[in-house]
Amino acid sequence: MARRDVEIRFNQPVMDRILESPQVIEATRQVAERGMAAIVASAPEDTGAYKRGFRLESRKSRFRTVWRIVGRDSKTLLIESRRGVVVRAMKGLRRRG
Repeated sequence: MARRDVEIRFNQPVMDRILESPQVIEATRQVAERGMAAIVASAPEDTGAYKRGFRLESRKSRFRTVWRIVGRDSKTLLIESRRGVVVRAMKGLRRRG
């Protein structure tokens, strides 16, 4: 149960340095790589273009570096809408921790 008489103030410059530290960037990249591996492992394979089309991209946001798994194959949206490969892989990753 939350206490109402406690006040927490974050030191934003310190938090910014922590979120931009190489250790945090590497840790988040590793999670993204595990996610991409789960997607590729569970993806259907006809020609292999769908599996090969996934890329890991980083983007600097306001407070940190974020990683995205991007599908570049022309059939990515179609396959995802019918099979939910990415969604299932991400849910499985969350359950495993």
